[in-house]
Formats: sequence, structure tokens, C-alpha cells
Amino acid sequence: MRVLSMLAGAATGGAETFFVTLVTAFAGAGIEQRAVIRRNPVRAGLLRDAGVPVREAAYGRWLDLGTRLALRQEVRAFDPDVAIAFMSRAADRMPAGRHLKLARLGGFYDIKYYRRCDHLVCITHGIRRHVIAQGWPEDRAHYLGNFAEADDAPAADRAAHDTPADAPLVFTPCRLHGAKAIDVLLKAVAKLDGVYLWVAGDGPDRAALAALADELGLASRVRFLGWQVATGPFFRAADVVAFPSRHEPFGTVSLEAWAYGKPLVTTDVDGPAELVRPEQDAVMVPRDDVEALAGGLRRVIEDKALATRLVEAGHARHAAEFTRDICVANYLALFDRLR
Repeated sequence: MRVLSMLAGAATGGAETFFVTLVTAFAGAGIEQRAVIRRNPVRAGLLRDAGVPVREAAYGRWLDLGTRLALRQEVRAFDPDVAIAFMSRAADRMPAGRHLKLARLGGFYDIKYYRRCDHLVCITHGIRRHVIAQGWPEDRAHYLGNFAEADDAPAADRAAHDTPADAPLVFTPCRLHGAKAIDVLLKAVAKLDGVYLWVAGDGPDRAALAALADELGLASRVRFLGWQVATGPFFRAADVVAFPSRHEPFGTVSLEAWAYGKPLVTTDVDGPAELVRPEQDAVMVPRDDVEALAGGLRRVIEDKALATRLVEAGHARHAAEFTRDICVANYLALFDRLR
């Protein structure tokens, strides 16, 4: 089977990270692939290191004829069985051909950008309901979840980040954008004496969040780590994973917390509300509620029995539903069924 994967994404972000993760997983399963991505040398290097030939294109606005030409050339040269688009601009440029035309939806998007596609792959049931409500045919909308795998990298050195070995450490990886509610998390951590926070990510709100940390008197306890391609060492070093979003269609962070065996504290936004089982495999609190988030983190830090119970249940969920092998098998079964 030959798969052409297309990504028109930002320099950083969860969907973009998962694109690399999924394409790399396909490569590991022996699937012949090519990728056409928006220009990004780091991302292109990661894909090539996995053995995937990469072509970079602009994925510009409607006057961008170069990307359409590049995609047509790839289809002629590669003759894929399946083409799968990540992000609406890639879907809108889906090239014609005999191949099965899929788009992966990781958010509540307008289906007008997906008319060139045969089928939509939705990463939550809520997203699937959303596209059907817009008029997309029910039999051409499919649910396939994400996956996460723990790497074998050792834990990050706390001392290298000026963090005491015995301090409670909260970790969150995300794009620094208002939807991720890191402002709420900072205010919550300010209420927890002695708790440190590591934030792995970058984005338009970085300067404002750093200023807020200073204003809250948190500069000595918060570390902004920048965007990290490999977050495993930071998960391993942490005691708790926080996922405080005020808007989140899915959130692979939940799966990563389970994969790394860390207790998860999240909010009641769309993705986590569908995914987690409150008080079983995560503590869930109302979004945008500083006191509730601080209380949830405090419970997990102080109640070791609760933390252990969450970790055990999360690990079981991950092993049963959200491993790489399960995800790749589900995609391959869908490809076979639809072709």
C-alpha cells in the first residue's frame, strides 16, 4: 500500500506533532509513503530520518499554484493508493486521481474546505457528530482515535532546570495560546506553596505568560522550556500532568500522561470530557476555574493513593485503546474497507 500524507500546518502545534508521529508509525509498519508538507526543515528532517521521502511546498492562499502543481506531480510519480490530508488547507488542495481521498479532522472545522475528499477521519465522536450536523454524509465520516507511546529516554535532570529533586513538579506541553489556559494554570500554581511548573511550548502568548508569572511571584518556580520535539524526559521528571485548556477538541496530552504513568488533571472541555473517566483515570475540573484547578492539583499531589489509582487506570486505558499498534491497525483496516 502506498500512502501520500499532506500537511499544511503551523511551525508548532499538537496536530503537526501528531502528523509526524503517525507518518513515522506508518513507516515502522512497512507502509510505503511520501509526504508533502508546508516548508519546515525540522519537520522534514524528522520524516526523512524515518525513511519517508518529503517534498516541501508553500500551502499558500488560493493564488498558490505551486502547491497544487507539486501535489499533482507527486500523484503522477508515486501513484498512491491513499492520500490523507492534515489541516483544512491541505484538504482543500487534495489532488485528483484514482487514490482514496481522506482528511483527518482534529477540530470542529467547517466542512466547506473538505469537499475534495471522499471521507473524513474524525479523532473524536464529537467531531464526527459536528461534521454530520453540517451535512456531511454519515457513512463517509469515521472515528479513529489518536495514540501516544512512551519513549525510553531518561527523565530530565531537575537540577539542570533549577528545580529541587523533592519539590512537587507539574508539567504541561502545549502551544502558548489562549485556548490552552496556561494563565489559569499559573494562577492555580501560585496557590500551591512549593509546587514547581514546567511548560514545554511556544506561541503568541509566551511573553504575556512570562510577565504573568513574574506578577504572580512565580518566576522562581516556573520554567518555560520552549517548544520541545521530544517531551518524554519532561513527562518522566514530573509528578503530575496538567491539561487546563479552555478549548480542546481532543488533546493527546491525556494519552501521553497515561503512557508515561503520570496522574492527569484536566478540564471539562470537549476532548477530555469525551475521553477521560473522571475520578477513575483523571481528575476533571471546570474550565477557567482557578480554585478548582488548584484543588485538583493539590489532591493529586497530596493523596498518593488517588495518584496511584489514576495512573493504574490510565495505563490500562492506554494499553487497551491508544497504543501505536492499535492505531495503525485501525487506519489500515479503514483504508482496506474503503478502497
